Amino acid sequence: MSVVVAQVPVRWDVDANLRTVIDVLDEAQGGDAVVFPEGMLSGYDEDLAPLDALDPATVDHAVAQVAAMARQKRVSVFCGSLLASGGGWHNAGLFFDAEGGHSAYRKINLAMNERGRLQPGDDLPTVDVSCGGETVTAAIQLCREIRFPEQWQHLAAQGAQVFFYLTNAANTREPQGVWRSHLISRAAENQRFLVSANIAHPDQHCPSMVVSPRGEVLAELPAGRTDILRQVVDLDATSGWYLGQRRQDVIALNYRPS
Repeated sequence: MSVVVAQVPVRWDVDANLRTVIDVLDEAQGGDAVVFPEGMLSGYDEDLAPLDALDPATVDHAVAQVAAMARQKRVSVFCGSLLASGGGWHNAGLFFDAEGGHSAYRKINLAMNERGRLQPGDDLPTVDVSCGGETVTAAIQLCREIRFPEQWQHLAAQGAQVFFYLTNAANTREPQGVWRSHLISRAAENQRFLVSANIAHPDQHCPSMVVSPRGEVLAELPAGRTDILRQVVDLDATSGWYLGQRRQDVIALNYRPS
């Protein structure tokens, strides 16, 4: 699988964000899986006050444009956006397939600034990604969910071979290196590839990078600058060795979607 990670700015400006996405996709090659940060289309920030002025129709138009371009370029796209639904907003990770369809994962574990403003999701789905004539099972997680390893373990047990992690992590209060360590742990403990896309921001504290199932950092972008990373990963390297040794007679995870 050829993955392309876009570490780009995200603004409260849907049209500007869409232009950024289109510029990156213009350079993509057929069969690529292109990954953008959390909140990429709608905009996102710790202060969610601009959400009050955000037009759902504008976001929906941007989603449709990305779906059309994914089909045109024959690429898969993983992209974050706030989405209006059921009278409120969700923080979503969108998957666009190369046929022009799309689906959304809605963030389950909301950050503190999101609680009371956004609605939490209640499902942990996987998605099927076309790759070189084969189908790859993938899963999306968002930002703060790096701190909840049980979600990642469940997704791995459901067949996810690669995790796509979309974040908007730029916070001077966070210690340097902690979130990088979390990413390596989520990859190694589940023996899955992990592809992380963060925003380009001077205060970025979580890297955009690709981690192997052994916990090896295969590629990483310098923090703070706009850049693109391309990496080919061999999905045959994924394994169920550790997950297969779990003592489920002592500790077992129970999945309860609403």
